[in-house]
Amino acid sequence: MSQLRGYEMFSKHLFAAALSIAAFVAGGAQAETAVLTVSHNGEQTAMTMDELKAMPATSFTTSTQWTEGGPVEFTGVSLADFAAAFGVTEGTISATAINDYTVKIPVSDAVEGGPIIAYAMNGNEMSRRDKGPLWVIYPFDDKPDYKAETYYSRAIWQLDRVTFE
Repeated sequence: MSQLRGYEMFSKHLFAAALSIAAFVAGGAQAETAVLTVSHNGEQTAMTMDELKAMPATSFTTSTQWTEGGPVEFTGVSLADFAAAFGVTEGTISATAINDYTVKIPVSDAVEGGPIIAYAMNGNEMSRRDKGPLWVIYPFDDKPDYKAETYYSRAIWQLDRVTFE
């Protein structure tokens, strides 16, 4: 059991180091501001936009009740890949916005073809005015089950903190 815990910690630190190196290479030596704080097992990780973009990208097009002009293309990190990067396979994700609004998302929502932590809308980074810089969004048009208040309530924008519980 302790070997598994040690492996999880090693994997987490190795992943964080790889993200830091990728961000340094992509952005030069310039320091970038953290856009997302992740808490897991009593530790906090501050992630920059470059670190999020270094993770595998997922895109889908969907309509939302919060956007106008028809379907919108969202690009970001799938919640499944994000949770896996931290070794999380069960429990709850507590997602908090800049204004301290918090929603609980079951890790069981973190599936292939499911929600993403979007950092781009129609190919452009999202400003705070556009519900950015990060927005947990579900592919509402792809799965009829997602067109329900349960999932609409989990689509939190201006995300800046995630806690794996």
